Amino acid sequence: MKTLFELYWIFFKVGLFTFGGGYTMLPILQKEIVEKKKWLTTENIIDYYTLSQCTPGIIAVNVSTYIGFKKKSYLGGIFSALGVITPSIIIITIIATILTNFLHIEAVGHAFAGIRVAVAALVIVTIIDMYKKSVIDWLCILLYILSFFLSVFTSISPVFIILGSAITGLVLGTRMNERKGREK
Repeated sequence: MKTLFELYWIFFKVGLFTFGGGYTMLPILQKEIVEKKKWLTTENIIDYYTLSQCTPGIIAVNVSTYIGFKKKSYLGGIFSALGVITPSIIIITIIATILTNFLHIEAVGHAFAGIRVAVAALVIVTIIDMYKKSVIDWLCILLYILSFFLSVFTSISPVFIILGSAITGLVLGTRMNERKGREK
């Protein structure tokens, strides 16, 4: 039971400080789950992000559910998901109750602009970290560039880009390994 409450508390903190979407929680997960608790590796978390991108729903909830499930099965997934959404429910309730009285104040607009800048910086750090851990050979570099351009310059769904990259990586990676095996 202690681990379930630890999962809830960790993901409550993650949910409390995750402004801007699921990717902004990666640095917090890295610190809490990988470095402090040593429950998972960075690679595990990146795998869960990949899986979460392919499944319907909010990335933060999906990632927390996968991590919780990995640690404590179904109850772990439930406690983790509840932990990550509880702060949002509390914050939205408070904001909806009082913010309408402050929207006209210029300082409030500046505060939200500051939050957006911080979120953008966290997303960039996350992208750089994921790039360093994921791009390991020329095939990965090619898939990275292709995925980037497809997502920026086309309206192709990210799900199809990820699935296409997975299939391409599987087919070409297998062929590269077969070729290396024949050369030895």
